[in-house]
Amino acid sequence: MRERRSTQHRRRTREFETFVAGAGGRLLHAATLLTAEHPDANPRAQHLLTAALAQTYARWPRPHGEDPYDRTRQELAARFARAAWRYHRPGARPQGLLARLTPQERLILVLRLYEGVAEEQTAALVGLPADRVRAICTRAIATMRSAPPAVRAPGAAPMGGPGEREGTP
Repeated sequence: MRERRSTQHRRRTREFETFVAGAGGRLLHAATLLTAEHPDANPRAQHLLTAALAQTYARWPRPHGEDPYDRTRQELAARFARAAWRYHRPGARPQGLLARLTPQERLILVLRLYEGVAEEQTAALVGLPADRVRAICTRAIATMRSAPPAVRAPGAAPMGGPGEREGTP
């Protein structure tokens, strides 16, 4: 009896490790886009993904027909949504590619465009009507297409201000 449990546990672990090896990179990239962190420094994204994968592992002997990638993506999105809306700190600004978007816009944009989730599925996952998801996605795309605000180093004087001449520091 113990041998059978041990064999099942090893097989379950091996299957899960194979899943993580195949899907981990894409899921981490999705988590990094959600948290709007830089890809090289993404502790929030790693924490978010670790929690989602732990939940997936806990449910690993999956029911027939359930895709573990979809399940992990749903868990990732749900955890991000709860954390983003519960612990939103106005002073903390993300620095990544999607930093100009709100957490809700990032979530919908990543699900719709990066992950390719259908509009109706995204709406069900986020808990909004499909037309609202469509409007948020359109607004997020328009925001990303608009010119980014000028980026300057902290403490640097504005460029082109009065009294500034070309070629002088």
